[in-house]
Amino acid sequence: MRERRTFTSEFKAQMVKLYESGKPRKDIISEYDLTPSALDKWIKQSKTSGSFKEKDNRTPEQTELIKLRKENQRLLMENDIFKASCADTRTKVNVIKNNRHKYSISAMCDVLQLPRSTYYYEAKEQSKSEDELAFAIIDIFNKSRQNYGTRKIKHELKKLGIVASRRRIGRIMKKNGLVSKYTVAQFKPHVDKCNESKAKNELNREFNQQNELSVVVSDLTYVRVENRWHYICLFVDLYNREIIGHSAGPHKNAGLVYQALSTIKADLRQIQLFHTDRGNEFKNRMIDEALETFKIKRSLSMKGCPYDNAVAEATFKIIKTEFVKGKHFENLERLKLELDDYVHWFNHIRIHGTLGYLSPIEYKNEHLKKVV
Repeated sequence: MRERRTFTSEFKAQMVKLYESGKPRKDIISEYDLTPSALDKWIKQSKTSGSFKEKDNRTPEQTELIKLRKENQRLLMENDIFKASCADTRTKVNVIKNNRHKYSISAMCDVLQLPRSTYYYEAKEQSKSEDELAFAIIDIFNKSRQNYGTRKIKHELKKLGIVASRRRIGRIMKKNGLVSKYTVAQFKPHVDKCNESKAKNELNREFNQQNELSVVVSDLTYVRVENRWHYICLFVDLYNREIIGHSAGPHKNAGLVYQALSTIKADLRQIQLFHTDRGNEFKNRMIDEALETFKIKRSLSMKGCPYDNAVAEATFKIIKTEFVKGKHFENLERLKLELDDYVHWFNHIRIHGTLGYLSPIEYKNEHLKKVV
C-alpha cells in the first residue's frame, strides 16, 4: 500500500514547470515517485485557476453543495440538542461533551446560548470529579490485590459515599489498564482413582448454612514451587465461606489433610458434617479416628460429580486466580508464608458476593450482633 504523502504548493508549481518546459510526463512521475492522477490534477489546476488550493478550484455547483451540507449539518445539530436548549448549565455541558465528536464546540455553545468560557470551566470541574473517582477506583483495585471487578468495586465505593455505575467504573478501569485477575469459576471432573467408601452425600448440595461450623468442606489443589509440584489443602466453613484451616506441602496425601485439620482454632465438636470429594487423600484411618473422636459425620460427593463440592471447587478457583496466578514461590517456606497472608486477607478483607459484599469475618460479626 502506497504511503500517503503531502506536497507544498511550491513543489507542485515546480512539477508543472518541468512539464511545461518539455520534460516527459512519464519521466516526472518516475523520478519524483508521483501518481499520474496527481500530476494531471496539478497541471489542470495551474491552467484553470493558477492555485493549488481545493477551494480555489471548485465549480460554483460544488461550492453551493458544500454550503448546503454545512447548513444541513447545523440543522441536524440544532435538532439533536434542541431539547437541551432550556436545560440547566450542567445538562448543556454534558450535551456538548457527548456531541463534540460530531459538531464544533463553538457552534453548539451558540445554539444552546452557553458562553464558551462557561462550558470550558464546567467541563474542567467535571473532569476533576472524574479524576477523583478514578483515584478511588485505582486505590480499591490495588487494595484488592488486583482481584475486584466492577461489581465489587461499586460496593466498595458505596461504603465511601460514592455512587457510580458499573459501566462508568468499567470505563475508568479500562482507561487505566486495570484488569481483574478473577475469572468465572469453572469445574472439571477428577481423573484420579476415587475413594470407594460407602459414605453417602449427606450434604446434598445444601451450600447455604445458617449456623457457624455446622458444615465444613475441604479440597486440595496444586501449586508450582520452584521446579516441583506442591499442594494446598483448605477447610471452608459453608456458613460464611471462611477458610478456617489450611496447609501446604510437597505431597498430596492424608498427612496434608490432617495438618490442615489441626490448624482449625475453633472447637471441632461444633462441626456437625465434614464434606469432601472422593479423593483418596481423604481416605485415611487417622482422619477417620479424628472425626469419630469429635463426633463429626462424614459426607462424600457422588462419584465423578464435582458440583457436589462446588463451594470448595469455587474457592480453589479463586485461590488459583488471585493467589497462585503470576506468583513464583522459591521454596515451601515462602509458599506457607504467603498463603498465611492471603488467607488472612481472604477472611478479614475480601468481600464476597454470596455474603452481601461483606468479608467472612464481617458477615459472622453482623450475625452475632443480631443474635445478641
